[in-house]
Amino acid sequence: MRTLLLIISCVLLLQGCSSVAYYWEKIQGQAEILNKQQPIQEVIDNPQTPESLRVLLVNAQQARTFASDTLLLPDNNSYRNYVDVGRDYVVWTVVATPPYSIEPKEWCFFIVGCLSYRGYFSQQAAEEFATDLKAQGMDVYVSGAKAYSTLGWFDDPLLSTMLYKSEAYRVGIIFHELAHQKIYVDNDTAFNEAFATTVELEGIKTWFKQTNEQKKLELYLISRKRDKDFKKLLTQTREALKQFYAKNKLPEELQKGKQNIFAKLQLAYKNFKQRWNNYNGYDKWMSQNLNNAHLALVATYNDWLPAFSKLLEDSKRDYRQFYKKVAALTELDKEQRNTKLEELMSRYE
Repeated sequence: MRTLLLIISCVLLLQGCSSVAYYWEKIQGQAEILNKQQPIQEVIDNPQTPESLRVLLVNAQQARTFASDTLLLPDNNSYRNYVDVGRDYVVWTVVATPPYSIEPKEWCFFIVGCLSYRGYFSQQAAEEFATDLKAQGMDVYVSGAKAYSTLGWFDDPLLSTMLYKSEAYRVGIIFHELAHQKIYVDNDTAFNEAFATTVELEGIKTWFKQTNEQKKLELYLISRKRDKDFKKLLTQTREALKQFYAKNKLPEELQKGKQNIFAKLQLAYKNFKQRWNNYNGYDKWMSQNLNNAHLALVATYNDWLPAFSKLLEDSKRDYRQFYKKVAALTELDKEQRNTKLEELMSRYE
């Protein structure tokens, strides 16, 4: 709580009134999470704990130990406590773009630097902020998130929202969030997410190999391939929009062209479903009134994945060496870092 009080003091001293209101929402939300947490082992040992929850918590603790012992991720108190947040999502994020651009608006924050989204513990607060952005003519997307990281400022607890039905995604989210604690660069969302996602994906593969769950690994890899194909579809649409907007047409022409590109996305999705035996897992997302903001972060989260995979391969899958090389990249400025990543990408097959 001392750290929380320090943050409050700094925020009140350094930020304007509107920023203070935003930070105060964060502080209240984080305080609620911290106050609700209880040691996972106590929850497991409690005879009133449902057996279904107990099994999931035991599995999560095994994955937590694996994260530090095998993946060499931080060995701290993060994910040693449990919180039932009582809702489907723990936070909601708001992404916004201009009506004829796929470049997301950035917000700069105390501690974490500049990000391409804005997060809220309250769905109502997120929706209200989104409404204000829409009134400014922005394309906006509000989405729920099941986890977040405080980047080591607090010991992040395991949340009820993180207990996915799929074991792969359940353990993977622990690996992902701990990776953010391991290495994080201010003002470089693409770098941070690609690094954490690489650790997540490689960690899941190793986890299932060590637990002799070959069938689960196979199903997970199919899921990843399907997800990669879907993301590729979205990325292609994002690029089509980018090229079209660059033509500097009249507003009415831009709007019509924008509508046509999104209509083509819906047709392409039908073909995608046929290739995957009419898998309907993306139907709900595709049924939204899609706009630029829905696609703005697709590339951000995936652009550098091959580069980090190559870096891990060059490290002979020695995580200690891998983290050392990634840490060296963080010492460069963003332009130099991107140049190094592009060099790695050019060597990726």
